[in-house]
Amino acid sequence: MKLMFFHLMPYTKLPADFAEKHGSVWVDIDPKLFDASEAGGMYNDFIDEFEAAAKLGFDAVCVNEHHSNGYGLMPSPNLIAATLARNTRDAAICLLGNSLALYNPPIRVAEEVAMLDCISRGRIIAGFPVGTPMDTCFAYGQNPSSLRQRYYEAHDLILRAWASDQPFAFSGRFNDQRYVNPWPRPLQKPHPPIWVPGGGSVETWEWCGRMEYVFCYLSYFGYQFARSAVSEFWRYMDKIGKDRNPYRTGFLQFVGVAESTEEAWELYREPAEYFYGRCLRISPRFVDPPGYMSEGSRRAKAASSVASAAKIAGKGGVSTEFDQIVKNGFVIIGNPDEVAEQLRKATLDLNVGHLMVLLQFGNMKHDLVLENTRLFAERVAPQLQGLFDDEWEDRWWPQGAARAANPSARVR
Repeated sequence: MKLMFFHLMPYTKLPADFAEKHGSVWVDIDPKLFDASEAGGMYNDFIDEFEAAAKLGFDAVCVNEHHSNGYGLMPSPNLIAATLARNTRDAAICLLGNSLALYNPPIRVAEEVAMLDCISRGRIIAGFPVGTPMDTCFAYGQNPSSLRQRYYEAHDLILRAWASDQPFAFSGRFNDQRYVNPWPRPLQKPHPPIWVPGGGSVETWEWCGRMEYVFCYLSYFGYQFARSAVSEFWRYMDKIGKDRNPYRTGFLQFVGVAESTEEAWELYREPAEYFYGRCLRISPRFVDPPGYMSEGSRRAKAASSVASAAKIAGKGGVSTEFDQIVKNGFVIIGNPDEVAEQLRKATLDLNVGHLMVLLQFGNMKHDLVLENTRLFAERVAPQLQGLFDDEWEDRWWPQGAARAANPSARVR
């Protein structure tokens, strides 16, 4: 089992009446709500939290890419990864972007990921998401009907650039370069492991299976909501003759740990209600542009977490009642033993070998994030170690991450 610290880096100062006065936290969020002086403190706290998780022994720290929103202040995952590559030693650095279709030319991704791989001494995981429609089609103006084709072409160009030992010309539908010759090159050979974060897209399941990439289901509604999509992924792996190695998958879960159940209910109520009431206030207008979802995915009734949030928002918003948030499993809270038991059940049920835990959510205070992270590392993680390791090998882990070769050195 790999335990990974995930962070959205949300804007923590959205007003209490945000859901009543604003239609969406994404795309057309009111720019007057952003206070740069406040954001500077947020960024520095967030980076400190990443570095604290790495020091506590998490197998990886995870960054991501979003645009024009108050839900996640990380438009460039590579900038945050650069600080972590320099200031951490053993933890893998998981990039969940870059969103390939947004880069023109996408060779920029090949260069920056290679640079990060060199700085980190081979600890990079290259996540290549297609991207949400909010980020890609609305914030960045991409055509939804050609988005996936643009993504595939960018992917092919990047992998060819990493593999080629000679400059070459590339002429595609979206990219035309006379000279492709990126410097630097990645330290890992043939390239860093590739993971694909996604939701319910049939194409993403097929793509990951065919290409031998990790499928990451990033759920904001707990493992019960994730069960359908992850089960369909495993059924597809069976269909194409792939093994059920749990390290083929990753899963995200919100977690709040305290010394007692009662304390957990007190500590995590406000940040959970802030996240589900404000950070997931997404207008349905931006979730499903024509052409973004394929016919196959529509027939499969696939749906991502953000799409589901938007549908709920259109009916008045995600419930901000903390008891319902916990009851439905959106956030797992409790004392260390209770949290470990629920996470063990979830990962075994989903057959997921890469567990990403979101230990900062909503407007959670910096000191609470650090304490939540410490309790998880010291009291929850030891109860999860060893899952799957006696039967399966993680073939999708970066070569330079020390804990890949030394399981006893994992989260402690």
